[in-house]
Amino acid sequence: MGNLLYVIAVILIIAWLIGFIGFNLGGIIHILLVIAIIAVLLRVIQGRKII
Repeated sequence: MGNLLYVIAVILIIAWLIGFIGFNLGGIIHILLVIAIIAVLLRVIQGRKII
């Protein structure tokens, strides 16, 4: 389950970067970034290694 959160966070960060550089999706892409950060913070709070 924790590994899945990390994979989702990485995918969301990559999607945010693509959107930030190439496309103009407005606030949706920033919501994806916030979700990715929350997923990484959950892993840190649970005491698991990020990488």
